[in-house]
Parts: sequence; C-alpha cells; structure tokens
Amino acid sequence: MHDATTTADLSLRLLGRPLDELDADERRVLDAIAERRLISRDAADLDDAEASFGARLSDKVAAVGGSWGFIIAFTTVLLGWMLLNSDVLARWGMAFDPYPFIFLNLMLSTLAAVQAPIIMMSQNRASAKDRISAGLDYEINLRAELEIMRLHEKLDQMRIHELAGKVDALCERMEVKG
Repeated sequence: MHDATTTADLSLRLLGRPLDELDADERRVLDAIAERRLISRDAADLDDAEASFGARLSDKVAAVGGSWGFIIAFTTVLLGWMLLNSDVLARWGMAFDPYPFIFLNLMLSTLAAVQAPIIMMSQNRASAKDRISAGLDYEINLRAELEIMRLHEKLDQMRIHELAGKVDALCERMEVKG
C-alpha cells in the first residue's frame, strides 16, 4: 500500500496542484502510480457489467435490425407476402390482405414504431460506452504522461549525480596539481 503523503507529493510534483484540488480521475491515476498497479480497463466490460437486460436486448435487436441478413430476409418476406396476396391466393379468393396491402402496412408501421426506439436505446448505450471509453483513455494518457515526467526526473537526477562526480574529480585533480 501507499500513504497519503506519497500521493500528495506526486500531486504537487507532477501536476502542480494539491491533492484536494484533483478530480476523481486524476486521484485514481496518482493512486495507481503510488501503488505501482495497472490502470487500464476495458470500457466494454465496464459497461456490460452495469447493463440491464433491456439494454442488452436493445443492443441485440439493433445488431440484427442493422444487418444485411435482416434486410435480405425482410425483403424476401415482403415480396412473398405481396406475391401471395396479389396472385396466388387471389386466384382462389383466399387473399387475406389484397392490394393495397393495408394489413401489411399496419404491420410495417408497428414494426417501425417499436424498432426505432429500441435502436435509439442502443445508440444511447453506445454513446455512454464511448464516454466511458474516453474517460478511460484520459486516465491512461495522464498516467503515461506522468510516468514520462517521472522518468525525466530520474534521468535528470542521474545526470546531476554524474556531473557532480565529474566536478568532484576535477576539483581533486586541481588540488593535486595546485
């Protein structure tokens, strides 16, 4: 584990702000740095864990309704319906929905009235998933930026230490010659 002073120190050193001025994402990133743990998470997994049955169902309906398989099957059913009710069944007087296909129009309107809000629910869910993904991307980018800053600090410290050693060696040489 880590203590609050480490996170507070990281906050001041890397972000230039006290810990109490940071938002939740920034605190989560600093805590992960202090604890040396991974921060990356999958937005789809997070969203799916919180999704209700209706939300998952709307995603499946949108996936099926927006596919070429559905369009081809639906077109085939419509053409079959019209063919049956205009030629085949009409010859025997058994057409249950003759031209202008009023019952078919009612079914299509009903399908559109039900399918449109379901697809909109799925789109809303997709945009919520995108917001989660953007937040996670921000955290990962912030973490990478802060880690790069920490590496630069370490390299600077190593360079200062190396230069101090060279200065000390030069001073010793000057004292020996002097």
